[in-house]
Amino acid sequence: MASEKFRHQLRREADRWQAEGLIDETLYAELARRYQFDDLALSERNRFVAILIALGSILLGLAAIIFVAANWQVWSKEFKVASLVALFVGVNAVGFYLWQHPVERWQARLGKGLLLLGALIFGANLALMSQIFHRSGSLYHLFLVWSLGVLAMAYSLRLTFLGVLAILLASIGYVAGMITLFMPGEVSDFRIAIEHMPLLVSLLGIPLAYWCRSRWLFGLGAALVIFSLEASVIIFLANFINFSPGTRGMMGAIACSLPPALLWAYRDSLWNGSIEKLSFDEIARNLALFFISVLFYLFSFNGIWRPFSYRTGSEIAWHDWVKLLDILLLGGLTVWVWWRLGYRTSARWRLERKNAIVGAAILLIGVMVWWHLSVGALGAIATLIFNVLLFLFAVGFIRKGLATGHRISFWGGILLTVLQIVSRMLEYETDLLAKAIVLLFCGLGIIAAGLGFEKYLQTLKALRATNDE
Repeated sequence: MASEKFRHQLRREADRWQAEGLIDETLYAELARRYQFDDLALSERNRFVAILIALGSILLGLAAIIFVAANWQVWSKEFKVASLVALFVGVNAVGFYLWQHPVERWQARLGKGLLLLGALIFGANLALMSQIFHRSGSLYHLFLVWSLGVLAMAYSLRLTFLGVLAILLASIGYVAGMITLFMPGEVSDFRIAIEHMPLLVSLLGIPLAYWCRSRWLFGLGAALVIFSLEASVIIFLANFINFSPGTRGMMGAIACSLPPALLWAYRDSLWNGSIEKLSFDEIARNLALFFISVLFYLFSFNGIWRPFSYRTGSEIAWHDWVKLLDILLLGGLTVWVWWRLGYRTSARWRLERKNAIVGAAILLIGVMVWWHLSVGALGAIATLIFNVLLFLFAVGFIRKGLATGHRISFWGGILLTVLQIVSRMLEYETDLLAKAIVLLFCGLGIIAAGLGFEKYLQTLKALRATNDE
């Protein structure tokens, strides 16, 4: 079935064609039957009803919250618990019934909305239950438990929006709990969850993306895995800054090269699963390219590569090394996926040209960071190399955008180029007149590039249409 927006546009055009005599009543009736013009009015009515129900539900929810707040101190503990449980069960039961047995389409939407409301009520119940029974805890405890409960709902109902909510709650809990990793103290389950968040999301969040067949869920889950992995390595380095030079360099190289290497080589086929018309490979590769672009941009600044001094000889307890379990497991997975990647096109291990170029760039990043932290500061040599790599990366994006007509690739390359020019101008001493001239040419260049690219897209579409004929 065509989208509702397209059907609305087609109905307006068909009415105009009939009025102008371009089509007769028979053809108009056939279009109306094929694209179900009569159902458009019903869809608009259902959407309006859904909006009214949503507004009414919000007002009812606010009324319930105010009523509970007004009587909260009067009610007994048993009545409070019973009310919270009844509210949670009732909202989810009604939502599940409407979602599974809708008489009309708006009822299914309302059911999903109630299930989302039930997931939010679950979090409120956790907070209120802890208050009732005087159980104190950190804020990130609440978000981690809340995300785990919503994740269980997402798995049982196979609903993407619940999975997205679970990932967002886990992200909030992780960011709120990161500070505990800097504090020595008693080991708890919540702290272990924060320390091993990359592994937990990989085992619980990524499979849910396949189960729900959701690209959004995979993208958010992969982003959380990479963010928490980077944070784990950086926090580990910050806690034990007095590493031996070799260990310090190795950890820095892992932090910069492991995430993009894992993302670029990741393939759905690794799990021998068949997913028709759905692939997360492109999402993983785009995240890898974004990560590499950010690294190239950061490493293009001269201040990153200045000499610095460390003390050496710190001892690290064995239980501190356990924090690197995620790095070992995900690093092993990275080696395996690159090994599999080399056998995709031939019986002998051989990388395709694009994979070899990206792999070489990642390897160069790791080697240069290791050398800088272990052997000695690279200084201007590293700055020059990464400025050249950043420029070549930007040119590659622009070429891809021109070859495929992909706007994001083209404008990504333009953005990298402009950022590089402006950053170098601001980093080094230049007078105001030079800065004004550079900004002027950058602005004119962006306008010219945009107009030229849009004109090129029109020519490309006309060429493709001619070839199809």
